[in-house]
Amino acid sequence: MIGENPALTPLLILTLLLCIGLFFFIRASVKERTEEMTFMTKASEEELLPQLQDYFDRRAYQVTALDSQTQKITLEGTVKPSWFLAIFLSFLAALGLLCANLVFSTLWSNFPPILWMAVLLAPAAGLFYWKGAYRTEQVELQVQPLEEPTQTAQNLIAVKAHRDELAEFEKAFHSLLSE
Repeated sequence: MIGENPALTPLLILTLLLCIGLFFFIRASVKERTEEMTFMTKASEEELLPQLQDYFDRRAYQVTALDSQTQKITLEGTVKPSWFLAIFLSFLAALGLLCANLVFSTLWSNFPPILWMAVLLAPAAGLFYWKGAYRTEQVELQVQPLEEPTQTAQNLIAVKAHRDELAEFEKAFHSLLSE
């Protein structure tokens, strides 16, 4: 059937590429994205530490390790998956399977109707995300005084965490921080 219409070959290729992209998009939804950022602040250590402790307490992180030599604090908290993202990924998987079946049924006249039932596998994408996204995240925090304090900064804060957590941290302490 592909030989009858020359437009069907590119359609098949694009459909296969989109299915591959959808697979990797769903798989990437649970990928760990840990990054490290450093910030300078003009706040003193005595002023900064209670604010940091209060911030991480509100975000449900608890101290699991404290290294007094390097002044590094390790915190842990549980990341809960998003209902919206689980439903959205299931919807995308259903749409992708539906479109792939539509293209395959157009290309092959003897396409088995039972393969339309593959659309019922779409909720597995949401379940995959739900199980993979529910995990314990670590945040490493280190506050160090600058050797030569400047007028704009006294301390250096190094934070290693998930990139979404870093964005929230930067938003919460925007007035105190400068990169």
